[in-house]
Amino acid sequence: MKELRDALKEGKIVIGTERTLKKLKKGEVKNVYVSSNCPRKVLEDLEHYCKVFNAKLNKPKETNEELGVVCKKPFSINVLSF
Repeated sequence: MKELRDALKEGKIVIGTERTLKKLKKGEVKNVYVSSNCPRKVLEDLEHYCKVFNAKLNKPKETNEELGVVCKKPFSINVLSF
């Protein structure tokens, strides 16, 4: 979570499944965080693309609502990357 907090301070966070997948395919992200209650299909897609594009997939114990709070956003976050 320290890497996540550092990326938040720098403003380099990409929020959302679609945006993360797009950046992954371009090789623009190296770390992906997935909430503990992320849908299985989304998780499977991210696991696949993280392997293909050598990105680190992090699965913290926080739910999507808690990730939203950590990122100081008024909404829940299933997937974020940097």
